[in-house]
Amino acid sequence: MAMTRKARRFARRGAAAIEYGLIAPALLLFVIGLIDTGRLFWSYTTLNRAAAAAARCGAINTTACGTTVQIQNFAVSEAWGMTIDASAFTVSTRNCGVSVVGNYAFTFLTPGFNYVVPLGTVTLNATACYPK
Repeated sequence: MAMTRKARRFARRGAAAIEYGLIAPALLLFVIGLIDTGRLFWSYTTLNRAAAAAARCGAINTTACGTTVQIQNFAVSEAWGMTIDASAFTVSTRNCGVSVVGNYAFTFLTPGFNYVVPLGTVTLNATACYPK
């Protein structure tokens, strides 16, 4: 029995819907993974910039950043868009000058990173030193 033209067109549309249903989840996971990777690089860059700005402030501006607590609070204020505690930044004096080390636990939002990265969390580290 031969298929009518309408039945063949319906079968082609059904095949396209099935193909889309198979490809869409993988494509969506890929796009969300790209967004998450962008968030990771943005967080790393922001943490580095906050540590560098805090080290510079500690070495140059002793009125605003004269103590360790002031330098840590300055680093938090420079970590724009990140929710980070002041205790995540460690301040010390080294041969290079004022050193600021920042640590941040980045959590992936993409499902499946739990299998690649334990618990879906990566610890980002940033170190900056500015001469006095």
